[in-house]
Amino acid sequence: MPEPTKKEENEVPAPAPPPEEPSKEKEAGTTPAKEWSLGESPVGEEQDKQNANSQLSILFVEKPQGGTVKVGENITFIAKVKAEDLLRKPTVKWFKGKWMDLASKAGKHLQLKETFERHSRVYTFEMQIIKAKENYAGNYRCEVTYKDKFDSCSFDLEVHESTGTTPNIDIRSAFKRSGEGQDDAGELDFSGLLKRREVKQQEEEPEVDVWELLKNAKPSEYEKIAFQYGITDLRGMLKRLKRMRRVEKKSAAFAKILDPAYQVDKGGRVRFMVELADPKLEVKWYKNGQEIRPSTKYIFEHKGCQRILFINNCQMTDDSEYYVTAGDEKCSTELFVREPPIMVTKQLEDTTAYCGERVELECEVSEDDANVKWFKNGEEIIPGPKSRYRIRVEGKKHFLIIEGATKADSAEYSVMTTGGQSSAKLTVDLKPLKILTPLTDQTVNLGKEICLKCEISENITGKWTKNGLPVQESDRLKVVHKGRIHKLVIANALIEDEGDYVFAPDAYNVTLPAKVHVVDPPKIILDGLDADNTVTVIAGSKLRLEIPISGEPPPKAIWSRADKAIMEGSGRIRAESYPDSSTLVIDVAERDDSGVYHINLKNEAGEAHASIKIKVVDLPDPPVAPTVTEVGDDWCIMKWEPPAYDGGSPILGYFIERKKKQSSRWMRLNFDLCKETTFEPKKMIEGVAYEVRIFAVNAIGISKPSMPSRPFVPLAVTSPPTLLAVDSVTDTTVTMKWRPPDQIGAAGLDGYVLEYCFEGSDNWLPANKDLIDKTKFTITDLPTDSKIFVRVKAINAAGASEPKYYSQPILVKEIIEPPKIRIPRHLKQTYIRRVGEAVNLVIPFQGKPRPELTWKKDGVEIDKNQINIRNSETDTIIFIRKAERSHSGKYDLQVKVDKFVETASIDIQIVDRPGPPQSVKIEDVWGENVALTWTPPKDDGNAAITGYTIQKADKKSMEWFTVIEHYHRTNATITELVIGNEYYFRVFSENMCGLSEDATMTKESAVIAKDGKIYKNPVYEDFDFSEAPMFTQPLVNTYAIAGYNATLNCSVRGNPKPKITWMKNKVAIVDDPRYRMFSNQGVCTLEIRKPSPYDGGTYCCKAVNDLGTVEIECKLEVKVVAQ
Repeated sequence: MPEPTKKEENEVPAPAPPPEEPSKEKEAGTTPAKEWSLGESPVGEEQDKQNANSQLSILFVEKPQGGTVKVGENITFIAKVKAEDLLRKPTVKWFKGKWMDLASKAGKHLQLKETFERHSRVYTFEMQIIKAKENYAGNYRCEVTYKDKFDSCSFDLEVHESTGTTPNIDIRSAFKRSGEGQDDAGELDFSGLLKRREVKQQEEEPEVDVWELLKNAKPSEYEKIAFQYGITDLRGMLKRLKRMRRVEKKSAAFAKILDPAYQVDKGGRVRFMVELADPKLEVKWYKNGQEIRPSTKYIFEHKGCQRILFINNCQMTDDSEYYVTAGDEKCSTELFVREPPIMVTKQLEDTTAYCGERVELECEVSEDDANVKWFKNGEEIIPGPKSRYRIRVEGKKHFLIIEGATKADSAEYSVMTTGGQSSAKLTVDLKPLKILTPLTDQTVNLGKEICLKCEISENITGKWTKNGLPVQESDRLKVVHKGRIHKLVIANALIEDEGDYVFAPDAYNVTLPAKVHVVDPPKIILDGLDADNTVTVIAGSKLRLEIPISGEPPPKAIWSRADKAIMEGSGRIRAESYPDSSTLVIDVAERDDSGVYHINLKNEAGEAHASIKIKVVDLPDPPVAPTVTEVGDDWCIMKWEPPAYDGGSPILGYFIERKKKQSSRWMRLNFDLCKETTFEPKKMIEGVAYEVRIFAVNAIGISKPSMPSRPFVPLAVTSPPTLLAVDSVTDTTVTMKWRPPDQIGAAGLDGYVLEYCFEGSDNWLPANKDLIDKTKFTITDLPTDSKIFVRVKAINAAGASEPKYYSQPILVKEIIEPPKIRIPRHLKQTYIRRVGEAVNLVIPFQGKPRPELTWKKDGVEIDKNQINIRNSETDTIIFIRKAERSHSGKYDLQVKVDKFVETASIDIQIVDRPGPPQSVKIEDVWGENVALTWTPPKDDGNAAITGYTIQKADKKSMEWFTVIEHYHRTNATITELVIGNEYYFRVFSENMCGLSEDATMTKESAVIAKDGKIYKNPVYEDFDFSEAPMFTQPLVNTYAIAGYNATLNCSVRGNPKPKITWMKNKVAIVDDPRYRMFSNQGVCTLEIRKPSPYDGGTYCCKAVNDLGTVEIECKLEVKVVAQ
């Protein structure tokens, strides 16, 4: 890789990757993956990546090719990408080794360019290496990426120079290069030196074979050894160590194999030698799996059985794995190429500077553009975009630049290379401070801007304080620092901004004080008053008018009226002063206190004036007595005049009250103010005398009541009669009927007057001379065929009501209305009832004059002893208390008016439960089936038979079970009968009333016989159940508590049933009331009632029958519980 340029100064070496295991390929003996350093990429890994990428889209049109260059010459690598299928420019990266991105290394030794040809649509990317150096040699890689497409290409660069001498191998120095795949691959790595954090020249150490240390150490000690001896490429070293630790099988081809590792200085010569067991074997040498051909660089030599390989002018690209094959065997080694150390030729010098100045620390090293590390107090300085430190390189000269130095930069600075180090002290002091412009005291009006400004000789920061406390920035308060000028700006000054302000420059014991005095012209705040500054006060009350004022310093207030000052004191009208307000006080306000009052304010910042109008108001005078102009049944209309004096405030409305004349309790009639001078009281009681009065209302309150009005009594006529209708008409009379009025009122109803007039006349004639109480009246002595109009009025003490008119003229002539029967809808079809139920039918009809009615049943007059008939003018009723089947039939109704006749018929059907079928026969029996037939019943209950119910019964049990229900035919087949059983069958009839009370049963039974030969029951001999007695459950020894019943149980078996005998101590227990003996289903029980200790002993149960005797015993112990 090219040496670092100026753009590399801020680069930080990446940490070395952890050790990795050798590839399985190498262990298997195939072509090994190359262990690489100095920027070279392992061939195996790169090949795997290219194989993986070969599955993706190929983007390269032209790939960069490897090349050779001499030290100091330039070389350019070109890559081209076709852009026909690309929507935007692809991303191209150049790498050295595995991971180091060269974009960050661009500078005077490395330049990256890119161009685009619009016609051919090809992107061209160039990497130019300028003035190549020896350590630029190695493996490079170019990657191009576009969305999900990727392509990569690797190439090698060789840099040639003159051949040098071969130094001694130093494994520790070889591994002080950067590890595999780091960004600074090919450069020197100082991280091993940084771990010591000491900037002293490395002392001479005795030669230590680190390789032997690692081979003999435990894996847990690797990190300790690497830290102690400055080994940073521990990963690569461990990979090679693992290969060396493999158990070498005894070789039949090699008498002497290669050493595990060789080391040579860059430019030197190295010698590899093996000794063959058979000189006739063919030997081949390989580097990174590629066979080595003889050349000026690689020289082969044969000396007997020895085979020697010389590598001349070793470069960094020669740092690799080598192996030699002889027949089917091979042996390998590692070659490490070491660069010479870089020395510090010009030491750092101690430097003194002032704060804010630019400081440069300079040193010089033995080689151009060498990698140099800077330290401050032993800690590495890492430059970056946000760092105050900047590093510049000019050939062999290296500079550490500090912009705007501060006292914190005073420290010991050191520089370190691979071959030496140097240190120096930097001292940063403060410059003498001069006050060019001091702060000045200020007097500022309230709300104006405060600007405190000072200027000092140095561009340094400082702190502002107010009254000894730090000033905090806000939206209103800003601290400004521009160079040597410092400002404190306060927008919209407030009273609290007044105080002593001090500016103190940082790092100096100097202060700049200033006083700020905030003043405010006096102001009178009248926001709480009306637009015309009028204050209203009620007469007799106290007025305390507080006017807010402002001003700094607080102003002096003077009140006046009509050029006469109002003094502060204890008078009825006085002034009171406070820091933020001035108050005018009027005790017990009077009407004469109304007028204009003036207030004047004055302080050192100015004056202010205002005028306030005070208005004293009172309650209005009472109105004059109201006048009632009109009276109704429960209402009246009243009027009044406004009061003579409104109290100084407009009348807002009126309240109205009323009371009964005999009462002293007034009742308010309106809760909302009445704006008018008229009102209509309602909901009064007719016939009762009332009085009303008025209250006037203004903004101050309610006046005293007016004088009462004259008494008045609500009274009204009734409403008109209702429902006037014609009741009947003859040749000389008309009968009218109506309903009483809806509203009669307190005056009551005295009677009615019926009036009529002939058609074409307006002369209404009274039909009744005297008032009538009834609501029906007949107008007599009317000419036949004349037409009259009729009306009726209700009369009470208040007079006659509004008349109620009949809507049309009435013809005085009797009218015949033909009869018409209106049969109800449910009687237009057969009317069905069960026996015993009641029958009640109402049939309405029409016809005038009153018609004649005739009922017949089946053409015969109805017997009124059995059927009740009741007739009225509008309907007829037929009623049967308990219906019988004989009541069924067709009923005919005839209505006759004069010569007009109307008839109608009604069918009545009285139904009952049917009788049973006449006969039931078994027609056939086969298998599990029986065929039945029967004849319908004689009596169907006066209703159609709706079905039959068939039941069966087994002859053994004669329990009946329903087989079929609601069956409509008179024959049926009964299935799924049990073979071997004998059955009887019976049938019920069914109509709309239900099943018949009885059923008809078959006379003969149906036997369900089995098919095949007759089964003969086997003959069995009687089993002898005789058995001697035997106890199946023995007696058990028992403990009993004295005073509590105890039982002894056992079970016995035997046939014939054995005789049981209980014994105590070999003595049979017979007729002893203290013992009870039970035997149930072979279980024998002896109960001892409330035993005592004397009942203890041996009990025996003895069983005896004809076949033998058996006994069983147990012991009973009775314990007494201590009290």
